[in-house]
Amino acid sequence: MKQKQQQALQIAIDGPAGAGKSTVAKLVAEQLHLFYVDTGAMYRAIAYKALKCKIDLADELNVSQIAKNVEVVLDHSEAGTVWCDGENVTQVIRNPEISRAVSTVAAYAEVRERLVGLQRREAERGGVVMDGRDIGTHVLPEASLKIFLTATLQERAKRRWRELVKAGKNAILEEVAKDIQERDRQDTQRAVSPLESAQDAIILDTTGLSVEEIVGKIIALTQEDGR
Repeated sequence: MKQKQQQALQIAIDGPAGAGKSTVAKLVAEQLHLFYVDTGAMYRAIAYKALKCKIDLADELNVSQIAKNVEVVLDHSEAGTVWCDGENVTQVIRNPEISRAVSTVAAYAEVRERLVGLQRREAERGGVVMDGRDIGTHVLPEASLKIFLTATLQERAKRRWRELVKAGKNAILEEVAKDIQERDRQDTQRAVSPLESAQDAIILDTTGLSVEEIVGKIIALTQEDGR
């Protein structure tokens, strides 16, 4: 893998909410000694900041202004800490309220333009694993390997529900499923960089698979075709 790192290996992992992108991407990056870029956390930070400032999320102009001025920093240590204007927002941006808000924020062209620029800048630093909803189609269209993770709605809802419960959040499975279903609708129908699989992406249905099995499949793919 050392030679592949020197060649700036780029792995793009896309997929809908609850598909396990972040968990899988972190482990793939760790095993391949690559740089993990949590793009979803960046959008969540913008949504959090807008809500904290009591901005109506339907107000595209003001939300976009927040995105232009806010400072979002990803600490790529093992903890994966996320800072927003000097505030540690790692845990709070995973709250259901933020999950419901983030698709609205992410649909705005100026918000995406700002964050896509920051994401590409991260990729220029060397080999990366980057997860999101438009990485293979828009952010890193020339990525060395493109993966599209998917799973049934039920499976994805259960995964997200377990994450929330483990984090000490009060969550109801049925409500989590409704939130994910609504986010799927917003993500696939938005006008700017909608959620879709890149034509050259490898689709992995993760329903019934363990995290270790998914990671293993992706690691194996990096060793094919001279990647």
